[in-house]
Amino acid sequence: MPSPTFPEPPAAIPPTSRADLDAMLERLASRKRAWIELDTRARIALLRNCLSGVVAVAERWVDAGCRIKGLAEGDPLRGEEWLAGPVATARNIRLLIEALEANGRPRVPKITTRPDGQIVARVFPQSMQDRAMFGGFSADVWIERGKEATQGRIYREPQRGDGKIALVLGAGNVSSIAPMDALYKLFVENEVVLLKMNPVSDAIGPHLQDALRPLVDEGFLAFAYGGADVGGYLAEHRLVDTLHVTGSDRTYDAIVWGADPAEQAKRKAANDPKNRRPFSAELGCVTPVLVVPGPWSAGDMEFQARHVASMVAQNASFNCNAAKVLVTAKGWLQRRRFLEMVDEALARTAPRKAYYPGAEKRYEAFVARYPQARALGVKGEGVVPWTVIPDVPPTDGEYALTNEAFCGVLAEVAIEADDAASFLSRAVDFANDRCWGTLSCAMFVHPATERDHGAAVDAAVAKLRYGGIGINCWPAVNYALCVTTWGAFPGHPPTDIRSGTGVVHNALLFDHPEKSVVRAPFRIRPTPAWFADHRNLAEVGRRLLQQEAHPSWGGVMRVAAAALKG
Repeated sequence: MPSPTFPEPPAAIPPTSRADLDAMLERLASRKRAWIELDTRARIALLRNCLSGVVAVAERWVDAGCRIKGLAEGDPLRGEEWLAGPVATARNIRLLIEALEANGRPRVPKITTRPDGQIVARVFPQSMQDRAMFGGFSADVWIERGKEATQGRIYREPQRGDGKIALVLGAGNVSSIAPMDALYKLFVENEVVLLKMNPVSDAIGPHLQDALRPLVDEGFLAFAYGGADVGGYLAEHRLVDTLHVTGSDRTYDAIVWGADPAEQAKRKAANDPKNRRPFSAELGCVTPVLVVPGPWSAGDMEFQARHVASMVAQNASFNCNAAKVLVTAKGWLQRRRFLEMVDEALARTAPRKAYYPGAEKRYEAFVARYPQARALGVKGEGVVPWTVIPDVPPTDGEYALTNEAFCGVLAEVAIEADDAASFLSRAVDFANDRCWGTLSCAMFVHPATERDHGAAVDAAVAKLRYGGIGINCWPAVNYALCVTTWGAFPGHPPTDIRSGTGVVHNALLFDHPEKSVVRAPFRIRPTPAWFADHRNLAEVGRRLLQQEAHPSWGGVMRVAAAALKG
């Protein structure tokens, strides 16, 4: 296969000057009181206009994202940019509208209490259209132990004070992250927002500004551009009250504890942060995929091998929830053949542009440590090949388990187990204790295995310390549904922040979420939208945007027709 060529990316946007940053913050400061006093009806009107704006700019938004990521005209994978950009954002806005129409206490389909007293809220499906489009899927938000499933704190409690300004440092890899993070700070945490775009994706910024123009024109949202120097200036600005970042734990540490490693260590030891502002963050994960042994058919193995390969390859593996550690039972008789099929699926997957800075350096660091690493695809200029690292030991501090590759590398780990019950117990301990981060985890479990070991599966899900868990699906579904929460499992202190603190999305406005669990059929039909070999993804994305913006049964049929061609 020849080395691919990629279209030229759009031009970068010049950094915002400090004078303009100061002026933006002064305007936001003058409007933060007006924001907390704005009634629900006015907020709904703003959101409706923003939803129209997202639809209006979608083609331009997607085209800019595709040029950044090297996706040429006609490539079905351009659908990734539809789904992870305008579609997700439109869904988030529509769900926020519905939450506000319910006066901040949107309907929860079902609430149950587990034997240990923990409350679990069934949040999906919400409607018959959800059931039709996501057949067999369900999603639950688990509430923190000892807490109630209360909702919409800012809509049920009087808002005191003059309001707050949040600085949101946007991510560069997925274009819906920045606007959805900003919407969360505005409509769930009640703060006006200065959104600094990431330099990797700053060319999308003007389209986001146009989409969210109603909020910008009213002075409740502003956009800034630039690198770490601009972010550092804003993070220390006297007018900024709170911070949020989706990115790296290194960025978080540099802001909270100082950029110099020696200063960080000294301040952490003394618990003396340089920046004391409230700071929420989503900071990535070494995402494990737990493959529960069971009676898999040849078709099951082929499907799940494609599933794993797609969890690696989607968005060129520049996802904080990309599959990074494939965990199998050493005694599973089908283990070796399944791993071979994963290799084959990755080898068939087209190479992608390594558009995110530092990918090749990170890749070389992994390969240097693991001479057994197998490159399964083309390596050329601007390309990191899909690479598997077999036989990684499941030990404390192992490099592949404690460093997020953020490129197309997949480590394979075998757990000493030969049946489902022993594997579940040991694999959960491994994922909790030896894989870095608590953002996302996946588990594949055959329905016959779950039927025979239902209590063990349930105990495993309960014990997993991850903010987003996907049962038979990629945890990116947790991100995209928006009625679920997205963020680290709670409990990381600032001195050891790992995957971060706080959540976003959470469109049902739960006050005390712990984690979200999405369940899917073992074999999902038609081809899931995140599969790398989907043949009609761009058209699915276009039709799904219209359905999310204006749900209808006709829209369901149009999406289904496009999906069946995938």
